[in-house]
Amino acid sequence: MFGAIARKIFGTANDRTVKALLRQVEVINALEPSVAGLSDDELRARTDWLRERLEKGETLDDILPDAFATVREAAKRVLGQRHFDVQLMGGIVLHQGKIAEMRTGEGKTLVATLPVYLNAVGRKGVHVVTVNDYLAKRDSGWMGKVYNFLGLSVGCIVHGLDDFERKMAYQADITYGTNNEYGFDYLRDNMKFRLDDMVQRPFNFAIVDEVDSILIDEARTPLIISGPSTDGSELYIAVNRVIPRLEPEDYDKDEKVRAVSLTEVGTEKVEQILRDMGLLTEGNLYDIQNVSLVHHANQALRAHTLFQRDKDYIVKDDKVIIIDEFTGRMMEGRRYSEGLHQALEAKEGVTIQRENQTLASITFQNYFRLYPRLSGMTGTAMTEANEFSEIYGLDVVEMPTNVGVQRKDFDDEVYRTGKEKYEAIAVLVEECRARGQPILVGTVSIEKSEVLSELLKRKNIPHAVLNARYHEQEAQIISQAGRPGAVTIATNMAGRGTDIQLGGNLDMRLAVELADVQDPAERERLTAGIQAEIARDKEVVKQAGGLFVIGTERHESRRIDNQLRGRSGRQGDPGASKFFLSLDDDLMRIFGSERMDGMLQRLGLKEGEAIVHSWINKALEKAQQKVEAHNFEIRKNLLKYDNVMNDQRKVVYEQRREIMDAPEIAGTIEDMRHEVIEEMVKKAIPANAYAEQWNIDSLHEEIRRVLNLDLPVHEWAKEDGIAEAEIEERVRRAADEKMAGKAANYGPDLMRAAEKSLLLQLLDQAWKDHLLHLDHLRQGINLRAYAQRDPLNEYKREAFEMFEGMLSHLRETVTTVLSYVEMRMDHPEDIEPQPVQGIETRQDPALATADALADDAPLPDGMVRRVAPATVGSADEIDPRTPRNALCPCGSGKKYKHCHGRVA
Repeated sequence: MFGAIARKIFGTANDRTVKALLRQVEVINALEPSVAGLSDDELRARTDWLRERLEKGETLDDILPDAFATVREAAKRVLGQRHFDVQLMGGIVLHQGKIAEMRTGEGKTLVATLPVYLNAVGRKGVHVVTVNDYLAKRDSGWMGKVYNFLGLSVGCIVHGLDDFERKMAYQADITYGTNNEYGFDYLRDNMKFRLDDMVQRPFNFAIVDEVDSILIDEARTPLIISGPSTDGSELYIAVNRVIPRLEPEDYDKDEKVRAVSLTEVGTEKVEQILRDMGLLTEGNLYDIQNVSLVHHANQALRAHTLFQRDKDYIVKDDKVIIIDEFTGRMMEGRRYSEGLHQALEAKEGVTIQRENQTLASITFQNYFRLYPRLSGMTGTAMTEANEFSEIYGLDVVEMPTNVGVQRKDFDDEVYRTGKEKYEAIAVLVEECRARGQPILVGTVSIEKSEVLSELLKRKNIPHAVLNARYHEQEAQIISQAGRPGAVTIATNMAGRGTDIQLGGNLDMRLAVELADVQDPAERERLTAGIQAEIARDKEVVKQAGGLFVIGTERHESRRIDNQLRGRSGRQGDPGASKFFLSLDDDLMRIFGSERMDGMLQRLGLKEGEAIVHSWINKALEKAQQKVEAHNFEIRKNLLKYDNVMNDQRKVVYEQRREIMDAPEIAGTIEDMRHEVIEEMVKKAIPANAYAEQWNIDSLHEEIRRVLNLDLPVHEWAKEDGIAEAEIEERVRRAADEKMAGKAANYGPDLMRAAEKSLLLQLLDQAWKDHLLHLDHLRQGINLRAYAQRDPLNEYKREAFEMFEGMLSHLRETVTTVLSYVEMRMDHPEDIEPQPVQGIETRQDPALATADALADDAPLPDGMVRRVAPATVGSADEIDPRTPRNALCPCGSGKKYKHCHGRVA
């Protein structure tokens, strides 16, 4: 109560932020007359002037008013568009590293030019992240005219470019691309063997368009680069025949968490079927030797019970293609992991692709946190403000609209059955068409859009359908959705990026209708006719009430509903929205519609009647909030586990880069060899052990196996007064002499090239195996909860031990290979590591169903723990970017990797 009173008197925090922005806008507006008086060349020269000011020590904030005034004038001259004051405010918010929530139609694409130009002047590179290739190409070409006019270069990253084209695009001052392309390029770069082959340069600043879609919706699914593994297609096909023979009582299904498991009866039935098929030859299903059968049976069960064709995926061109649940788009090239995709392929009878092994992966959370500065814009972010703040450290600022919103949002109508609901929608569509009002109907799946389409066909209502099946015509369909009486059915309007303009989209109509007209006079005549027609149609639509948005059911996220609503009422246009629901809808069914159905029957609700009340809206909003909170926990949980791997990933990628950057790595190889020898001697000769307790036979054998040396360690051990330190020194000296002899024999250049090549290849192989082990550990770690242990803490502990083991094994493998290697090569440049064949990039939506943990256990000191000797300053004072083989800045005299940079 007191908070509400205080907000009325002093305003909200958002109101105070907006007032502060208005003061900066006044400064920019004051510059407009003087900038408008400049010639084109003088305006273009301001880019060099601003760059010089930065070089002299001024900050980006210092030059912001001049930069924004420059861009505004350039946009007026090049595009014929002048930034509104609210757009200037949005640009300031983006530059500050925050999220600007701007309504649909407020011109977010144009807003981005302001902070992009400002941050690109310094030539460190700016990334603009979009949700699909179409928008990346459109925006880079459209807004690129402004940047090119001002002397800046623009690149665009889309699917299908080769490495040279990608590198050129990243070298540009401004680069447009999709979140997937940026993430996969980062992973691929860290699998390269030469710095010159890497396409990305150091990160500087990124602006994420549709930031909620990318940083929240897609953040449940990590990016994965994988390579071919073993082929088990026959087993998938065989096990797939088992599941249809099960009854519903043979398994427990929980739709809220998308989980399913066999009951005791179901397990016995599956065991018997597998025995009859000859697949289960000994023991029970859960015996250790049958672990592969359990895995295949579980994935087949998930494929049949949790995943629906035309909702979660479609079958096209002999392939199972995943449907993005938030945008309704086909996710070409992405596959579910852990054999689930193969199980779906077996279920649908298409060709089963080979299973893949993870070579590199990263979540969007950890990828975007690599940028020193990050910002974003969207029409719907306030509902997820807590998540943006907690995960990314991004504040959300709600921007005022340039013109007040005129849209009317009606209360939801709830029907008992889906049939009644669709009939009511058809009636409303007919009413709107009769008065020339365009209608946009939003559905949550392809299946439901086609059910509604069939109903409208039976009623002879012409309409267009936009879903994953008709993805190619997306921009054309949307551009004409605002014409009088137009009916458009669209699956999930989230992130479409194309405005629905009342009367129709002029640019799109000109591009389509005048494509074959070459005569300039004829083009001009036809253009004038189309312009006049659109102006007339716009007035008709306005009189009819603007675009009417109909939602066929509530989505589990309020943002998706708000995005659908936001398609209507852009830039002060009139409009309306209404959601039609039934007790058959997924959200209603999962959250207790049985009780409501009984209550409605007792109240005497007849067929075709609806219940309409604002209380229902509030109850549905609470249900959506529950789902949103659950999904946040899933994303947070995924991030907790990936943070463990992320610390390890940073160490591995940093070391790879240092290895590639170093002219030679003889010192690193020598350190690894010495550490291996030290471990060997410690193992055979424990500290403070008597001579008769020494295991000299084992030491002799290990030296022979690892170092390829036959040393007289037995004789050394018999010498009076000899200690383990002396034996270690002699082994080290002998190994060093052997490697020095090899270098002299083959030539230093050839030896150095061989060392670098082998170390990179062996490091990659070790990391790949480590990722596979982490995948296996992650799959079963939740079972530790049955033993009253925190799965996350168990995962951290074991992953850390596995990482230490990987590093130890890598040191030994590198030492062994170099001890045995023989080279017959004249040119060191011929020694080139070969890239992995058959690499596939994908996003893994299956991991989105990971169980969310209730306990938020703190991370330990970190996978990379910097241990400071007692005599020097704290680790916080040491720059973590110090090269690992350089002397430690603390002054201890040790190498950084043995001091503050030591892997504990």
